[in-house]
Amino acid sequence: MEIKNVVLAGASGSLGKVILEALIATNKYTITLLTRKDSTATFPSSVHAKQINYDSIEDLTTALTDQDAVISAVGITALDTQEPLIRAAIAAGVRRFIPSDFSSNFSNPLASTLPQYAPQLRINALLQDLVQHHPEFSYTSIRNGPFLDWGLAMGFQVNLRSETPAFYDGGDRRFSTTTLSTVARAVVAVLDIKNLEQTRNRVVSVHDVITTQRHLLDIARKVAPQRNWDPVSVSTEGMERVARENYARGERDLGSLMGLFVMAVFGEGYGGCFERVDNDMLGVGGLDEEGLEGVVRGVLDSFE
Repeated sequence: MEIKNVVLAGASGSLGKVILEALIATNKYTITLLTRKDSTATFPSSVHAKQINYDSIEDLTTALTDQDAVISAVGITALDTQEPLIRAAIAAGVRRFIPSDFSSNFSNPLASTLPQYAPQLRINALLQDLVQHHPEFSYTSIRNGPFLDWGLAMGFQVNLRSETPAFYDGGDRRFSTTTLSTVARAVVAVLDIKNLEQTRNRVVSVHDVITTQRHLLDIARKVAPQRNWDPVSVSTEGMERVARENYARGERDLGSLMGLFVMAVFGEGYGGCFERVDNDMLGVGGLDEEGLEGVVRGVLDSFE
């Protein structure tokens, strides 16, 4: 059965906004957005917005009635709110759920030990259990590595705002990375009728490119030859140790946990480089050198 009615949670976030744009661009779906009752976010008139209580399965079930698919793009501090959303989706007869798993490969044995992924691992375990008891319900988890454009702008892959950016363990470790727009296109592709069965109850992985910090900095030097960067090598193990201490103290903001996310992408054996991806099946992704240069140029231009 074709997906026609789609619900998006987290539409005001960095990724949620881009997913919403991609859904609207298809001109195929009736789109409903879930927002908290105290939200002041505004959205295009072509979509429906419903203010709900994320803690109320009854409230959520009402909002999800007659919907075919739910996409969750909630942020890292709201991942646990997905459990009532999932249970409500089942109660309302939703057929496909896409959780907020837009990250590195936390199925990797080493990455799965990183504490920031505990909520996502719980949600994935819940989904795997529930689909056994509710065969009409299904899920697709999307893994994409760090967001390329957003991450560069935030200084994650390479801090291009700094004259002394960190090179993690030397800067030569290969990793997968994906633009927000390609992630959004992957979400839309999962909902396409030709991909529904192939993506049923499984993880799909996508990336735009496999690169290294050193290569990204080389591109930046080409794009902005007037700039000077003198990278310094930083130990991923040292960053992880500090971040674990922060986590144990209850500090859960992105800055405090940066070392954990760095380890997931750049740590040796943590699966930051996707050797197998589903780009071809979904018809998404792929940046050549010129395209990658364009992303780096766009990020540098945004600093001015």
